[in-house]
Amino acid sequence: MQIQFQTKEKSNTLQLESFLKLSKVERIYDFLNLMYKVNQFPTKIKTDKSANFLITIKAK
Repeated sequence: MQIQFQTKEKSNTLQLESFLKLSKVERIYDFLNLMYKVNQFPTKIKTDKSANFLITIKAK
């Protein structure tokens, strides 16, 4: 692990550059992975899982 001290603007620029180096497919997977990780954070708010939006795909 490496710790770097830098300004917020410099950090944002580096993050954007590294993100833009990814292919379009990798960007989508990276975004989906981020969304999955965000949902793992503990919160005080209880969610009602019965009210979730579900997509059902019927196989032929």
